[in-house]
Amino acid sequence: MSRKKRANNKIRKVGIKVNYLKLVPASVLIEQGNTIVLVSSTLKDSVPLFLKGTGRGWITAQYGMLPKSCNSRISRERNGLSGRNYEIQRLIGRSLRQAFDLDSFGEKTIMVDCDVIQADGGTRTASVTAGVVSVYELFRQMVVMKEIKKIPLKRWIAAVSGGIVNDELLLDLNYEEDSSADVDINLVIDESGGLIEIQGTAERNSFSSEELNELINTGKKGVKDLIARQKEALGVK
Repeated sequence: MSRKKRANNKIRKVGIKVNYLKLVPASVLIEQGNTIVLVSSTLKDSVPLFLKGTGRGWITAQYGMLPKSCNSRISRERNGLSGRNYEIQRLIGRSLRQAFDLDSFGEKTIMVDCDVIQADGGTRTASVTAGVVSVYELFRQMVVMKEIKKIPLKRWIAAVSGGIVNDELLLDLNYEEDSSADVDINLVIDESGGLIEIQGTAERNSFSSEELNELINTGKKGVKDLIARQKEALGVK
């Protein structure tokens, strides 16, 4: 949807499909505008060395873009992860660990794979939003299998981008808007409006604390809408 048909403070059209791949449990496809990301979660019966013997679990993420997810082909990463992708997957992992209780499922690791099929801005934030749905669905299946008693959700979270483009404050930037933004920001926020992570940069001019607060408040409204989509996709209230 073009910005001409979407208010500055509205998110793009969002679709979330749970168990999208028939042979891959907890696979989730998110479409946010023209951005499409496939997310899946896998349970491993081990944890990093620093958690051994603690009884705690771990949630981590991997993120990548398919070669033709953009107009120009992106080479596959065969000789190590790029700095950008490493930073993004750390953001996703940190965010998901805020959503779920790591003390409730034993010394196991949940690996969340985020593969960008089509990129038009906001791929990292869409990955966080879909990642919550994927991990929730994995835990729901574990409850059915009686591996855990209940889904260890601490709080609903989602993520959204924002920015200032041509002196206008915009929510949920597409690629064209993001590439020309004077300020761009990524926000991870919980259902109560609590801030989990803020990534903000002034590309040209600095921005004021008032503008930051306005971006955050607009982001909270966007996250509220995204969490409603998460719940709808999972069939929960």
